[in-house]
Amino acid sequence: MFKKFEIPDEIVKESLKILETSSKTGKIRKGTNEVTKAIERKTAFLVYIAEDVSPPEIVMHLPLLCEEHKISYTFVPTKDELGKATGLKVGSASIAIVDAGEAKQSIKGLNNKLAELKK
Repeated sequence: MFKKFEIPDEIVKESLKILETSSKTGKIRKGTNEVTKAIERKTAFLVYIAEDVSPPEIVMHLPLLCEEHKISYTFVPTKDELGKATGLKVGSASIAIVDAGEAKQSIKGLNNKLAELKK
């Protein structure tokens, strides 16, 4: 079982802003199946997981896969927030950034902050 870590609100806001930029200027994968493939193919830079997914088993494997492939991941309170950040009218259980676009530098900083939180 993975260890879920607390993510401060300001980091959640920062990560959603990065997701928004990446969805406009880079490439993202939406939905748990697409995200799983992106992780396994090692094309994902950062994985977002919604905390309100029901049942939680739908996304439970993602943190473990990310750890295994050394890919950063973060949690966002709701599926709707994830969907909204990417311009979707519906929520999304998980999203992976596969091309950061203009958010490349921001992702590096966020990944460092997430690594610190996990310790």
